Amino acid sequence: MKPGKRWTVPLPQGAEPPYRVFVNGVPQTEGTDYEVHGHALSFPKHLEKEGKLGGIRWTAIFLGLFGTYRKNDSVDVQYQLNGQERLAVYLDIVPPS
Repeated sequence: MKPGKRWTVPLPQGAEPPYRVFVNGVPQTEGTDYEVHGHALSFPKHLEKEGKLGGIRWTAIFLGLFGTYRKNDSVDVQYQLNGQERLAVYLDIVPPS
């Protein structure tokens, strides 16, 4: 993978491979779309969560002043834990520092 900024997604505690990774429901390929570094996934593409909405934004949405669409990526990981298959959804995304 190319050098540059990386967005990091920490894996759930105790998660073991094999990992099946999805971004916004689309399957990702290790080595092409992401890499595993320690106990986290590393992505070269920009990932972002919307975060919390403030009072002014909630009011504007309620009044229909503007839409609610912002970038809000979802990273989901299927993994093994003690020999059982598990699924973690909407994992945290840590932007590059």
